[in-house]
Amino acid sequence: MDLKGRDFLKLLDFTTEEIEYLVDLAADLKDKKKRGIPVDTFRGKNVALIFEKTSTRTRCSFEVAAHDLGMGTTYLDPSGSQIGKKESIADTARVLSGMFEGIEYRGYGQEIVEELAKYAKVPVWNGLTNEFHPTQMLADLLTIKEHFGYMKGIKLTYMGDARYNMANSLMVTCAKMGMHFTACTSPKYFPDAKLVEECKAIAATTGATITLTDDVMAGTKDVDVIYTDVWVSMGEPDEVWAERIHDLLPYQVNKAAMDNAGDKAIFLHCLPAFHDLDTKIGKDIQERFGISEMEVTDEVFESEKSLVFEEAENRMHTIKAVMAATL
Repeated sequence: MDLKGRDFLKLLDFTTEEIEYLVDLAADLKDKKKRGIPVDTFRGKNVALIFEKTSTRTRCSFEVAAHDLGMGTTYLDPSGSQIGKKESIADTARVLSGMFEGIEYRGYGQEIVEELAKYAKVPVWNGLTNEFHPTQMLADLLTIKEHFGYMKGIKLTYMGDARYNMANSLMVTCAKMGMHFTACTSPKYFPDAKLVEECKAIAATTGATITLTDDVMAGTKDVDVIYTDVWVSMGEPDEVWAERIHDLLPYQVNKAAMDNAGDKAIFLHCLPAFHDLDTKIGKDIQERFGISEMEVTDEVFESEKSLVFEEAENRMHTIKAVMAATL
């Protein structure tokens, strides 16, 4: 499998076989790291990490993965880059291409990372946009494969706001990998109809299915994976909190939902999660709305069914695989 020079912008751009290859490569790199086998074959190379939206897992994953591969990193935080402000995206891409072997972007519209890739002469990797989160998807697939031993045929239900990057990406991923995707939420929060149809067309070729439902018991019955994300995305105004909590509280991942899924089911979350009062936002929400848990209860988050921290670690191994494959 030769992915050298490829951008990694969204999984719609990759075949099922290419995605499987990246997951298998990540597993191999993870095994080598656990056994202390060096993989620093990219010494002398450097990568630029553009973060218009800050992050814990994505930044740490790219930096540790790059260092393990022998590369240097330059982190550009929201105040450290002139991209789109004093310098156009096209010019930024061409400047950085002369100094780095790869460019990561985490920020806003998908069109930004697509334009970076258009003008860059080196691989560009999507660390998150409003529409897609492909590196998270590889981590999720690796976690699922580690736990179940396979990916094809897995039943995955996403609960919560299904209109943005996480549900979009999970729906695409399931369609590509022959997995069964269900968005379980209020119809107000269903994914974009055009993307749903695109995924259904892909699913028809892989054996996957795409289901949209507002019935929690039907949507979680006998599934393998229940997945959720925060109800309010970074950068959204405070006014949306009340609306989201009102609309989405019926779709909180709780013990009843997990029990309905069955004994074999696991819980995944891309993190951070508001499952207790140990964060400033958690305390604010409790004071304003009288709830101590949001998209997932602490009981589920801390249960044996929860693989969220294994999933978080796998971000680094799968990002390492993406960089190694495309460089």
